[in-house]
Parts: sequence; C-alpha cells; structure tokens
Amino acid sequence: MRKEDKGAIIEQLTATVKEYPNFYLTDIEALNAEKTSKLRRECFKQEVKLVVVKNSLLKKALENVDGDFSSLHDAMKGNTAVMFSQVANAPARLIKDFTKDTKGEGKPQLKAAYVQESFYIGAENLEALVTIKSKNELIADVIALLESPAKNVISALQSSGQTIHGLLKTLEER
Repeated sequence: MRKEDKGAIIEQLTATVKEYPNFYLTDIEALNAEKTSKLRRECFKQEVKLVVVKNSLLKKALENVDGDFSSLHDAMKGNTAVMFSQVANAPARLIKDFTKDTKGEGKPQLKAAYVQESFYIGAENLEALVTIKSKNELIADVIALLESPAKNVISALQSSGQTIHGLLKTLEER
C-alpha cells in the first residue's frame, strides 16, 4: 500500500473516531461470508458503523485524536473490526444478540471498547457494556425522578379537596 493511500485511510479513520463518541474493537475473523453479511446488515439497522481496519493504521488514527488511547494497543492484535456508535450500548447489545443467533459458531468477540470516555478491555466486559445506559436513557431517568414529586403534590391537592391542611396530611401519609 502506498504512503498516500495509508495517509488517506488514517485521515478517514481519525474523522470517524472524532464523529462517534463510542467504539468497540471486535474480532470477527471466525465468521464466514454469510454470517459477516448478516452482521453488517444488523449493524446497519442499529446505526452501528462496522469497519475492518489494519491495527497499525488505527493506532496512528487514534494518535491524531485528543486523549490517550494507549490502553487499547494490547487489544489491537490479529484481525480487528471497529464498531462505531452514537449509542453507548448498541454495539454490545448487537454482539450479544448476534451471539445468541449463531449458537456459539463463529461469533464476533469483544476485544476492547471505548465507551463514555472509559476503556473496557476484554470480552468479560460485554455484560457490563450491555447494561450501560445511553445519555438519552439517563436524561429520561432524571426527568422521571424530577416529575415524581410534582405528581405527588398534584395528586395530593386533587384528592384532598385542594386545602393546605389536606395536602400536608396526604404528604405525611406518603
């Protein structure tokens, strides 16, 4: 591969890493062509960008991004496919679901992940990554917590005949 071609690939990878806040390093070498196509279709449906990369070019691309990604270097051995996603747990869920479908035959394996500015090294972190809540899920949880007291006050006012004494009595009971 010519030096110019490598430079173009590194620039493209750098731009992709900057565009997506979360990425997973996976090994899909054991997948045959049919299963690889199925995985690519699932990635497309889940808005996960799947890219097969040379480890040396990915390392150079990560050097062009703010932050220290040297923790991932040990995971960049052998064949590496990178799953880029805006949603933190989407690739983990995809890997887990795909693993169920293939019944242990030639499944994608998690090597490492960079999710919500944290590093996860090794396949044993897959379950933890599946349970990570996305930013939107966390915002929804906070809003639900904030709405809960307001709903209690409103229901107390409605049930107590809208008097202060009735409100205090209802709140004390709860």
